[in-house]
Amino acid sequence: MIGQRFDANGAHFAFTDRWGGVSAVPYEELNLGGAVGDAPEAVRANRSLAAGALGLDPARVVWMNQVHGADVARVDGPWDGAEIPAVDALVTTRRGLGLAVLTADCVPVLLADPVAGVAAAAHAGRPGMVAGVVPATVEAMIGLGADPARIVARTGPAVCGHCYEVPEAMRAEVAETEPAARAETSWGTPAVDVVAGVHAQLERLGVTDRQASAVCTRESADHYSYRRDRTTGRLAGYVWLDDVSAPGTTPGSPAGKNR
Repeated sequence: MIGQRFDANGAHFAFTDRWGGVSAVPYEELNLGGAVGDAPEAVRANRSLAAGALGLDPARVVWMNQVHGADVARVDGPWDGAEIPAVDALVTTRRGLGLAVLTADCVPVLLADPVAGVAAAAHAGRPGMVAGVVPATVEAMIGLGADPARIVARTGPAVCGHCYEVPEAMRAEVAETEPAARAETSWGTPAVDVVAGVHAQLERLGVTDRQASAVCTRESADHYSYRRDRTTGRLAGYVWLDDVSAPGTTPGSPAGKNR
């Protein structure tokens, strides 16, 4: 259920695998995506199971309407029935609030500055990486008092550069924006390495405490992969801060939108 978890000075990062849930084929078992065709009651049950395994209240986890863009929403709590905005990153100063990002090959990017009390989650597929969702997210964190030198970054299971085949023209276009993303498949054709691109962007932003998952979703039977299966479920990455007071932490304000 929880494939990987990391804890760092009161900040917590976790990534799910596909097992331990209630969804039926082809979403078996722990599908956490609500817009892939799975039964809504199964998704709700899976989200509750995953949150419980992490010690989170399912009602205190914020989800996104992801659109492969670079918009960032600052949140202070769940949407509570309001329309979920089309964004690809969330940032918060609210301790104990879980931020979630859904993926099935794209890169889930989890970030936290435990000293400033700022956490963020971003969805970085190829279009989002090119659009600059990661720099936009770090910029939003800095605006809330985070320091890139203190930010802890963890990226979860994603399709690797040896498996993400694309046309040569697309590879060239991506490499114009992010040269580190230029790659070649294991069978010798043009490819894009979004994980490498994300980490190169983080490095340029001054984020040095970084770690990438070694799991390639396309190669792993324990993870969902859209490129491999097309109709499939979604994994989730979660980030949250301990729900305690900390020097220098300021309470969150009502949800807004940053670019």
